[in-house]
Amino acid sequence: MQTFLIFPPFLSFLFFFLLLLLLSLLLFFFQWFSFRSHKSKRLPPGSMGWPYIGETIRLYSQNPNTFFSNKQKRYGDIFKTHILGCPCIMISSPEAAKFVLVTRAHLFKPTYPPSKEKMIGPEALFFHQGEYHSRLKKLVQASFLPCAIRGTVSEIEHLVLKFLPSWENNTINTLQEMKKYAFDVAMLSVFGPCRDLETESIKRLYYCLEKGYNSMPLNLPGTSFYKAMKARKVLHEILRKMIEKRRREKDGGGLLGALLGSKDEKLLHFSDSQVADNIIGVIFAAHDTTASVLTWILKYLCENRELLTSVKVIQETLRRASIISFTFREAVEDVELEGYLIPRGWKVLPLFRSIHHSPHFFPHPEKFYPSRFEVPPRPNTFMPFGSGVHSCPGSELAKLEMLIVLHHLTTKYRWEVVGDINGIQYGPFPVPKEGLPIKVIPRKIKKKTICLEPKI
Repeated sequence: MQTFLIFPPFLSFLFFFLLLLLLSLLLFFFQWFSFRSHKSKRLPPGSMGWPYIGETIRLYSQNPNTFFSNKQKRYGDIFKTHILGCPCIMISSPEAAKFVLVTRAHLFKPTYPPSKEKMIGPEALFFHQGEYHSRLKKLVQASFLPCAIRGTVSEIEHLVLKFLPSWENNTINTLQEMKKYAFDVAMLSVFGPCRDLETESIKRLYYCLEKGYNSMPLNLPGTSFYKAMKARKVLHEILRKMIEKRRREKDGGGLLGALLGSKDEKLLHFSDSQVADNIIGVIFAAHDTTASVLTWILKYLCENRELLTSVKVIQETLRRASIISFTFREAVEDVELEGYLIPRGWKVLPLFRSIHHSPHFFPHPEKFYPSRFEVPPRPNTFMPFGSGVHSCPGSELAKLEMLIVLHHLTTKYRWEVVGDINGIQYGPFPVPKEGLPIKVIPRKIKKKTICLEPKI
């Protein structure tokens, strides 16, 4: 006969209390021993800011140069902070950037804050490394190489010639107009020159996504993040139907066709979710940054009219504007860098903007001086498209669409900035104030007079 020991309620409570206390003590000693083991490898100096919010508001509410330079003056080229809900180590030397992005890239996986990963999609190539990332990047890069996009030049040019006349003798918001242009080019590159797309629906959903992407990740009704996540679900469904139709019709146009036609070593195709996440990611990456760069180019050209014919204007704008201030990586294990500990799981942010604006690498960095690129910059000091295996695969397409619109704009029109030419706003990319309102005026084409001398 079995007997069962029954504890009074008080003893049961005491037992669980003691068990909880024991677990707490074990956790304390584990953290203490962990701290002691890392004591010889201290964390970089810095400030973590407020709980959860950290220093996010400080970073995104002012000139990023001010935030970064103040930190560097106080703490040096490597410092800790806390932004977007994540503990971070920021680095601002070319050597450290090369260490994280190239020579020891296997110790740092690409990562973004969880809210941004949810919005773009977890299967997008930005969030992966290894074989899956390599396969995806080769496909995207091959789709956007000069030889691959040569056939789309006339299509992109058609887009430019279609919208430029609508600017004539009007005041436009440069940033918003360039966003429309960059979005149309992205759609063309991803889906090919087909005409059955729900372009306006996708564009509207993307604008909603964009607002939520740069907002605080509070998934509550009424917030921008909540609206963006709802828009993302609708966008995913539209893309799923398009993918289904393309698979059925075996249409191989654009990046979408390349993704659908790709097979791995086991002859397996990408899933619909993998394709959709990467389409969303590529359009997202191609949209905002290119539009911001083009807006800055028009501002700088307005201030330096003698440089209208210089292609190096693009390089200097990429340096001076530094649209992408930094990129995110995450330490996959404890890493030592310049005598400091980077704990596993912490984010590491190479500061492209700080390097691009350093007087050590670019004398008088505050000046717009395209001729500086007549001499190649020192390695790892000019990284507008990132560096290493995770550098931007669409950089050639971005350069092409910039060159096409600038060619037609500079040869056929002139423009004047309306309002404050020096104002800048941040949210999160630095852009000219109010999107750079400009008045566009057609150039007067001088007609050649042909003199016909009478025959004698």
